[in-house]
Amino acid sequence: MSIINKVLGPKTGFSEKIEILGVEEYKRAVNNNNVQLVDVRTPREFRGGHIARAVNIDYFREADFEKAFDELDRNKPVYLYCRSGNRSLKAARKLVSMGFEKVYDLQGGILKWK
Repeated sequence: MSIINKVLGPKTGFSEKIEILGVEEYKRAVNNNNVQLVDVRTPREFRGGHIARAVNIDYFREADFEKAFDELDRNKPVYLYCRSGNRSLKAARKLVSMGFEKVYDLQGGILKWK
């Protein structure tokens, strides 16, 4: 469990299915080639640099967003990130509402990753 989840606890409105990870913890997790790693930024942002093996599913393209996530395994954890953590947290909440069981979000987004 991340420090943020421990400190903030359930009062933040986060689902138990969403966990925010710091950079080091996130890096260890996504080093596994068998994770569902998704960059929810725009294609232009994605082309400007992304985490290796990430797929790009643009949060702002709602119909395409849902269709793309329909192709992923809802029972397998999904690792999300965006530029700063804002969009990916919104995306995480949306995924939980779509039936995903566990979603991990990169605290601070790719800005912190670099």
